[in-house]
Amino acid sequence: MRSMRSRCALERLIPPTLVGVQGSTWRIGSLLSSTPGARSRPSARLRLLAPRADQAYALAFGFSVGVVFGSVGAAIIAFAVLPNFVTFAGFAIGIGLYLIPLGALVAQPWQVAVWTGMTYNFVPLLAPANQMTYDTVQFYNSALAIIAGSTTGALSFRLLPPLSPAFRTRRLLALTLRALRQLATNPRWLRADWEGRMHSRIAALPDAADPLQRAQIVTALSVGSEIINLRRIAAQLGFGPELDAALAALAQGDSAAANARLAALDRRLGSLPDSDPQARLALRARALILGIGDALEQHRAYFDAGAPA
Repeated sequence: MRSMRSRCALERLIPPTLVGVQGSTWRIGSLLSSTPGARSRPSARLRLLAPRADQAYALAFGFSVGVVFGSVGAAIIAFAVLPNFVTFAGFAIGIGLYLIPLGALVAQPWQVAVWTGMTYNFVPLLAPANQMTYDTVQFYNSALAIIAGSTTGALSFRLLPPLSPAFRTRRLLALTLRALRQLATNPRWLRADWEGRMHSRIAALPDAADPLQRAQIVTALSVGSEIINLRRIAAQLGFGPELDAALAALAQGDSAAANARLAALDRRLGSLPDSDPQARLALRARALILGIGDALEQHRAYFDAGAPA
């Protein structure tokens, strides 16, 4: 767990470092460009693509290729097409010759990053105005700054590749188990908050995660939800101390002791007569206890992993 924390700290340090490097590159590139609309911050793209992990480099590379082709397209429209038109309708037709086909291509699932890159900086590079100026030096300086920034973004993902899917999966499982143990000792958790956090972690699981690991994180989600529901019933039936003792064992990574205490609680609830007004509520509590106990038994190795000393 200690080595995992150090690697997680390193992972948190890498993106700000890359953003700083790209920010420096951007400041150099901005000196080449005097057109505010043509400035594209590569650090923003880095932050957007970083969560894509394994796909980040391919997407950044495709985007950079699109930016190069987009700069060529903007140059053709700016210096070969628009000078032949003097009306607004002609201007609309001129840029439509480029943007309409690309809009149709962006809607397709194939090479979306390339098509997006071709449209991303087209209008800033073109810099349309009531009185168009065709300054080739300014245009090429702006295009060079944008291409350099986009290429730097793609290069950063190649120089510092994302963590392996296996490590990211282990990290997500460890964070989920830690959150479950915190929930076991903290009665202030809301079900919506718990499920929202777990759903985001399930969505972040790499495709390479094996079925057992997926089952473990889904089981942790259901156990946490059942604990929250059981706590509400415990307040009504008055078995809060017994439940807290079982959850304390779970928080310590001792699922066997937690199961034993839950079984004792189940026997106590089962002793209520059917005529008792709270028998229906007790039956629901027993169902939740059974669900938690089965989950702890089935995935004991996971719930006991890294038990606090």
